[in-house]
Amino acid sequence: MSFLRPFSFADVLPPIQGPGIELRAPEMRDFEAWAALRSASRAFLRPWEPTWPANDLTRSAFRARLRRYSQDVRADAAYPLYLFRTSDGALLGGLTLGQIRRGVAQTGSLGYWMGEAHAGQGYMTAAVRAVLPYAFTALRLRRIEAACLPENIASIRLLERVGFTREGYARSYLCIAGAWRDHLLYAILADDEVK
Repeated sequence: MSFLRPFSFADVLPPIQGPGIELRAPEMRDFEAWAALRSASRAFLRPWEPTWPANDLTRSAFRARLRRYSQDVRADAAYPLYLFRTSDGALLGGLTLGQIRRGVAQTGSLGYWMGEAHAGQGYMTAAVRAVLPYAFTALRLRRIEAACLPENIASIRLLERVGFTREGYARSYLCIAGAWRDHLLYAILADDEVK
């Protein structure tokens, strides 16, 4: 009676390995590490993210986040992953393949965040390199888009290092830190070389 078995991310979203890292679906057991990392990195992340709700780092908000993730995966709308260092299992950050559009588009959007203590060490580069083959083969996407603030030099370098091409400039594209901000637009195609 497998149809009675509860939904599991692992059924749809198996762990993805890369050099020194593993990406896997978030689970409730990740709450403590996630809350600690996000709390310690708040000032570092604030300029690059939407405004956090007042209760963002609570257990109940995390549980609601997991429910939303589950709905997104079931709907083939988004695939959230947390990034772990394989040597010690430390949570480093996360990324999401979201805004999945099927039909004639077969496109998704890549977003990511890194804990301040782990930034600039190549972990997110390894994670993006690891997730792209999964996006292009298992998820059958043709195009992955990414957007970043023009002053986010680290993100620009990461995207270009991995093989994304800058395609444009979007005015007032996303509400970041409480303000509508312009973004640089990048994309990589399934037949582009992942560097």
